[in-house]
Amino acid sequence: MASEELAKKLQSRLVASEEAETKPGLEENLATADVPESAAACGDTSSELSAKLNRRLDINDGNAPLRTSRVFNPYTEFKEFSRKQIKDMEVMFKRYDTGKDGFIDLMELKLMMEKLGAPQTHLGLKNMIKEVDEDFDGKLSFREFLLIFRRAAAGELQEDSGLMALARLSEIDVATEGVMGAKDFFEAKMQALSVSSKFEAEIREEKEERKKQEVEKKERQAAFKQLQSAFCS
Repeated sequence: MASEELAKKLQSRLVASEEAETKPGLEENLATADVPESAAACGDTSSELSAKLNRRLDINDGNAPLRTSRVFNPYTEFKEFSRKQIKDMEVMFKRYDTGKDGFIDLMELKLMMEKLGAPQTHLGLKNMIKEVDEDFDGKLSFREFLLIFRRAAAGELQEDSGLMALARLSEIDVATEGVMGAKDFFEAKMQALSVSSKFEAEIREEKEERKKQEVEKKERQAAFKQLQSAFCS
């Protein structure tokens, strides 16, 4: 009896194989029909983990493809600093970004520290970048450059560190202005409101200055036209 059942099963398997040869796609359907959903989900999770590990290896090797990042607005993200402070930091950043690529690399940081009178060793420079290098690309973006001053203002840098020397010698006043360093909740709220008002006041001053420049420009153009018509008449 057992041998007859085995023979029937073999015969049905043979028939199914012959039908798969004559009907393309049937074999694939049969192969995947009995795969549990849990197994497929496990495969997806494994693939995702593998992709993340490969991404991390690429980052460590410096071969990671560039990713599109969200728009960075220093005025809204670094509210503890005034617009003038951030602009001063931007001027300093661009001064030492000699490659004009939007980053300060190791050699540019070396030049900066030498100009500031606090030269660092090669290892010291690498450690400076590593301390604020959030994307592990081995160089400083403007956002990471601002993080140096944020951490200095918050008292998070060691006194003898290269980053503290950079912040101290940059001639940019990074005294805490916002919620950072407030002694209690009410003082923090008052300081936050003060920073907001100061921020709005600076924007108004900039708009007034632009209007004043436009008026002066129009007055100069009108005076030039009058002078020109006087010569032509």
